[in-house]
Formats: sequence, structure tokens, C-alpha cells
Amino acid sequence: MNQLKLLNKKIIISAAAEGIGWSIAQECMQNGAIVYLTDKNNESLDKISKHDLYEKQLFLDRVNAHDAQEVEDYFNKIENKVDSVDALINNVGIAGPTGRLEELNINDWRETIDININSHFYYTKFSIPLIKNNNGGSIINLSSTAGLFGFPFRSPYAASKWAVIGMTKSLAVELGEFNIRVNAICPGSVSGDRMKRVIEAKARSLGVKEESIQKDYESMVSLKSFVDKKDVSNMAVFLLSEEAKRISGQVMTVDGNTERMN
Repeated sequence: MNQLKLLNKKIIISAAAEGIGWSIAQECMQNGAIVYLTDKNNESLDKISKHDLYEKQLFLDRVNAHDAQEVEDYFNKIENKVDSVDALINNVGIAGPTGRLEELNINDWRETIDININSHFYYTKFSIPLIKNNNGGSIINLSSTAGLFGFPFRSPYAASKWAVIGMTKSLAVELGEFNIRVNAICPGSVSGDRMKRVIEAKARSLGVKEESIQKDYESMVSLKSFVDKKDVSNMAVFLLSEEAKRISGQVMTVDGNTERMN
């Protein structure tokens, strides 16, 4: 039997009721962690509440991650339950609009920046004291390969994901003296509903078939395929574990080696 890598570690994960976040939460629990999961989607939370680990290793709360007051209230609630936590995973993010920058709606730009950057700030700000109380721990920020390359027709998303990496690098320096490690994971194109919606939006924007967009995305990586949510969750568990105790300030790509983005 494999040793549990995250036994009894208390981990907060934002926007984790589905997709990559839920995959990470499940992998953490399978490795022995206690997960404090938040999301704003009541339907997804209700579905997860029927999970057999609910109220044993899994604690759910509805939180709108880009509402600063809701996030602060949530952490006040957490502090009444526990004195410390081991880790935070900032998973919040939206795809944002697709189109040429001069044609983008200003409110769509603002929403993408607000959700993809400010939510990370809120969760991190309020989690740091709890991780310090733990005498160290880990913060993982979900960025994207769009945070490493130019991404035409997706400039708000790319700008926000570059910002996440800047925050990661800065916090790794700022928090190192407290034995808090900060890293970013940059998934590439991940199979699932969200990637399907991105492909549909780009196909509409360019007036081409969805199949051609998917083939184009696949051609951008050396392994010529999309990655799976499990690939990302495996990386998260590694970064949270003692195996990564000297890894901080790093940008870990899980993408099959992106060669270009267009």
C-alpha cells in the first residue's frame, strides 16, 4: 500500500466543486488530506455533498471568490474551527471573452481581471496567517500556459495568468522566511467542458469549424494531445507533499510542452 502523502494536512481549495479543482480535491483526499472546499455554484456543491467523504475529510462552503467580504467572512468561519492550515490552492479562474482587443467589451475585460487576479489576492491574504500558524506550508496558484506565451484573441485571460505568475514569484520571496512555499501550476489545454467552451467561442469568433480549432490547439504541443485533469492534480499533490519541500517560486507546466500559442 502506498504511503499517504498528505495525511491529515488541512487544505483550502477555491472554486473546486467541479473540473480541475474537484479533481485536485479528490486526489488530496485520496492521499489523506482534509479539504476545505469553496465554490459559488450551489448545484455543484449539492452534488458533492453526497460524496462518501463529506463531513469526514471534506467540508463545503458557498463562497463567491471575487467578493472580498464573502472571502473574509469565510476565513473568519475557518478560524473558529481550526488554528492553522497547511496549504491553500487558488483555483479560481474564468476563460474570459474571445476576440480582438479593440472589439472587447470593457466590462468583460474587468470581470476577467477581477476574478482571475483579485480572488487569488483575497484568498491568499486571509490564508497566510493560518499557514504561518502552522509554521510553514504551501500555496499553489493555478495559472496557465497562457501566462507564459502571447495568446491572440484571449488577451484578458493571458494578462491575468501572467499576473498570477508575478504574484507567485513575489510571494515565494516574501514568505520564504516563514517556511511557506509558493508555486504555480500552468496547465495547457485540459480535456473537458471548459476547453470545449473555449474551442466553441474561438470557432465562432473566427468563423471556422470547432474540429479545426481543436486540431490547431493539439498541434501547438510536442505531445500533440490535450492533458487530463488527473495530470494536473498529480502535480498539485506533489507540490503539497514533503517530496517538494525545497521547491518554491517555480512555474510547473503540465501541458505536453507548449511550443506556441496562436
